Amino acid sequence: MPLLELTDLSKYFGGVRAVDQLHMAVSEGEVLGLIGPNGSGKSATVNLICGLYPATHGRMVFQGQDITTLPPHVRLSRGIARTFQNIRLFDDLTVWQNLWVAQNSGTDSGGGNPVRRWFSGSRQARREITEMLEFSALSHRADELAGNLSFGEQRRLEMARAMAARPKLFLLDEPAAGMNFEEIKDLDDRIRKLRDSGTTVLLVEHHMELVMAVTDRIVVLNFGQEISEGTPVEVQNDPVVRDAYLGGSEAA
Repeated sequence: MPLLELTDLSKYFGGVRAVDQLHMAVSEGEVLGLIGPNGSGKSATVNLICGLYPATHGRMVFQGQDITTLPPHVRLSRGIARTFQNIRLFDDLTVWQNLWVAQNSGTDSGGGNPVRRWFSGSRQARREITEMLEFSALSHRADELAGNLSFGEQRRLEMARAMAARPKLFLLDEPAAGMNFEEIKDLDDRIRKLRDSGTTVLLVEHHMELVMAVTDRIVVLNFGQEISEGTPVEVQNDPVVRDAYLGGSEAA
């Protein structure tokens, strides 16, 4: 059984079919790339999966349970976390505080209440934050305001903040946007570490070298529909994919 299965999934904005009868499965433990020209429905699909957009049609099943109508916070509690194309941090909170508020821990002594959790000093919660700081190479910046971090550091913090919710499915929406070569290389390493830790990743990305390097499988969208699926090599050699990128669809 797939970790996530989308069946006949559609999202219409008036006459615009952002996602159109999409069938897609994400297997547990894989890094699945979701690519396509601008306007092909990639980010709309991510927004449907995490619950920011209600589906016009279709069904979404996560770990065998129908999540189609569940609100975003319930999907998060079930193990679906994401990052955004535009960084969305709490700039006036420290790095440590950004990670603390993002935790989705049912094991701390605060019983899920943030005020009680703050004063309870849960060792488990603090240990997890320490791990996320190490994962993001931000331990030395733990007490720095998030708004004072460099762009690359903010990207790492956003990724760590989503990881603080301990997701089973991690949705990365164009995480390499605005990054330089060294930062993308670092992102490559972190995605591989996520997969090695057992986290399933759905990667939406325009940086093809990164996609080809870290994904196990790729789904290609165009005009909201799947046009190709396979290994990176298979997709790279698919003439339908080349036509979608170079044959006039790119402006869509």
